[in-house]
Amino acid sequence: MEENCRITNSIVALLLLLLSAAVPSSFAYRPGDIVPMSRMGQYHSSRTVWHDMIGRHCPIFAVNREALIPISKPTGYTGADPYKISFQVGHEKIYVPWLFVINRKSPEVPMIEMHLKYSGADLFGVTAKVIDMPNSYVELHPDIRKQFWDQQHWPKHILIRYTWEEQSEIDVASGFYVLFGSGLMLSFILSIYVLQSSRDKLARYSFPSAHLILHSSSYLLRPFKGSGFEFMIFTPCL
Repeated sequence: MEENCRITNSIVALLLLLLSAAVPSSFAYRPGDIVPMSRMGQYHSSRTVWHDMIGRHCPIFAVNREALIPISKPTGYTGADPYKISFQVGHEKIYVPWLFVINRKSPEVPMIEMHLKYSGADLFGVTAKVIDMPNSYVELHPDIRKQFWDQQHWPKHILIRYTWEEQSEIDVASGFYVLFGSGLMLSFILSIYVLQSSRDKLARYSFPSAHLILHSSSYLLRPFKGSGFEFMIFTPCL
């Protein structure tokens, strides 16, 4: 009995483990939630620490939008070398590699395009690149160009455009592998359980059966006819 309870507990524990592995952790974003983001900058060999960006500069979950992020003057800045920034996005801290935003060898004002992918309530992918700001944006934000090329004006502002892409929540291949693995594991566990139960039953009935066989050896099987029927009865050996 104790062995059966132990096997049952093992089955339950393994099933819970499989379920926890099949269900991914979720930070449960909702449309309209601010997605936290931090930023780091580097000029020459001087690098800042990660610092959190305020809400109006951050992405909004599942909402396409634009924001102007300020770029403070780097320590030791001379204007001779490029300045680059990097981001960490979301509670997941998805890393965005270095982006050159100042002195990037282009006559146009830079603009950052950040593309975010989500499924349901989960953020799972971020890519970003620096492009030339389109003329239509320059016309809407003329001060950005003027201030950007003014070496004495700090902080400078970089326009960042957030676009979102929703991915299907149903991953057929992953779901099949999870179900197949779970079924295989469950079948293996049940087989062990059945074998263990059968062994316990055989152990419980093996001794009485042997005793019955030994005891019946003192009897003889004799035919008996009566009322048109034939029976086989045991009679004691004399």
